[in-house]
Amino acid sequence: MSNAMHDDGNPHIGESFDSFLHAEGLYDAVTAVAIKRVLVLQIEQEMRVQGISKSEMARRMKTSATQLGRLLDPSNDRIQLDTLVKAASAVGRSLSVALV
Repeated sequence: MSNAMHDDGNPHIGESFDSFLHAEGLYDAVTAVAIKRVLVLQIEQEMRVQGISKSEMARRMKTSATQLGRLLDPSNDRIQLDTLVKAASAVGRSLSVALV
């Protein structure tokens, strides 16, 4: 759909959310945050299921409680891939990354 103004003045009426994010230049940033949040939720779920405390998780990852806090912070999307791999391994899982 073109970005021409519609009757109500909103140029995005009728667009998909993905199209809107692309048009606004936000798609990559929003996608990165969403992927990171999903991964963190999965890690936290595994921690709960297995009864792993935050201090135990940090020990298993060979990192500090502060670094683990950054990993688990849903607003922090600046996490390195190796940190996510360590976290997955610490809960007995593996991380899979693919281009789609």
